[in-house]
Amino acid sequence: MRPGRLLALAWKSIAEHKLRSLLTVSGVVFGVAAVVTMLAIGEGESQAAQEQIRRMGSNNLLLASVKPSEPESGTSANARVLSYGLLEKDLLRIQSTVPEIDLAVPRRDVPVDARVGTRRMRATVFGTSPQYESVANLEVAQGRFLSAADEESRLPVCVLGSEVAKRLFLNTDPLGRDLHVGDNAYRVIGVLSTRGEGTGGTAGLGGESDAAILIPWSTMRERYGSIIVDNRGGSRNREEVELHRITVRAARGDEATVGRVAGALRRLLAEGHPQEDVRLTVPLELLREARETRARWTLILGTIAGISLLVGGIGIMNIMLASVVERTREIGIRRALGAKRRHIVLQFLAETVVLCAIGGSLGMGLSILLPHVLTTVFGLQTIVDPWFLGLAFGIAAGIGLVFGIYPAMRAARLDPVEALRHA
Repeated sequence: MRPGRLLALAWKSIAEHKLRSLLTVSGVVFGVAAVVTMLAIGEGESQAAQEQIRRMGSNNLLLASVKPSEPESGTSANARVLSYGLLEKDLLRIQSTVPEIDLAVPRRDVPVDARVGTRRMRATVFGTSPQYESVANLEVAQGRFLSAADEESRLPVCVLGSEVAKRLFLNTDPLGRDLHVGDNAYRVIGVLSTRGEGTGGTAGLGGESDAAILIPWSTMRERYGSIIVDNRGGSRNREEVELHRITVRAARGDEATVGRVAGALRRLLAEGHPQEDVRLTVPLELLREARETRARWTLILGTIAGISLLVGGIGIMNIMLASVVERTREIGIRRALGAKRRHIVLQFLAETVVLCAIGGSLGMGLSILLPHVLTTVFGLQTIVDPWFLGLAFGIAAGIGLVFGIYPAMRAARLDPVEALRHA
């Protein structure tokens, strides 16, 4: 039997029972949509995580001061000064003893109340060097970043994070204007582009720069003492932290070089900070872990969603078995007129494949729409990779063949004489 004739007969049989056929393919439709949507959610979340890690720089290694847990004692918390974290001598040791590095850039953070006229906000002053723009992958939206001349002359200049510029200067141009921080005033020379949510809370190069005021490292050392006083939440915290961050950039971004630099830094920390008040973050290692996690979650999510396709296949097999019973007399007539068993098998398989093709096509359309709805309504980042569609459609077609074989074989095994006697 010619393929065209076979498909025409299959379509005719399906069209005779429109509602039943529609309900049958609905399992495949939602199964395909579930597979693609689950994979799209997993891919979107994975890409978002990987982008945040890439933002930190593949050849960067990030050292961050970590506040230790405070032991209970009778001393008043307001009177005690907690000393911990990175030291300036750590920076010098890294620059002089760790091989295969290009830069080691310091950063010290001081929480402040910033104001412009009557407008105020809580922000953080970052004391750092001009190289911070490069290692932190910052983008300047207006003006310029800190320069070597600013550093050498200890100038009272600053670069604003996007949130600081927006809240304190509203819709006016902040360049050239003064910003007051306590008793100090700084001339605004630049504004950074928005970073958004990031991993800065743990690694130091994420979205925290949006609410930061960046000043030259030399200006920070001159204007701010060794004790940081933070009055928030009704408490007064006094800490002595020389450096909050040191960003080390390896000479090359390959895994071997970054691994050797990471090993050297870990040995340095083990010697100088046995109390573990410094954390080392290696973005390249995080990126590798994120990719491995992505592969695992893709498999898990795909398997879970594939179960719904399996249920759809069982539904198709159930309907086709019922169809065999209903069409017993038709099968007997066809066998009596000379149809062979393979013709009966092909006829029922064709109907199953057509049902799955219809369900798969509708499911692909729904799977393109559904991730868009999830992104728009719930803010989930989704990415529909074309191979997701092909995979889901291929699985649907495969399930159609697998679950169509048994009904087709059962129809082909009917005895022609007995089939003709069927009422």
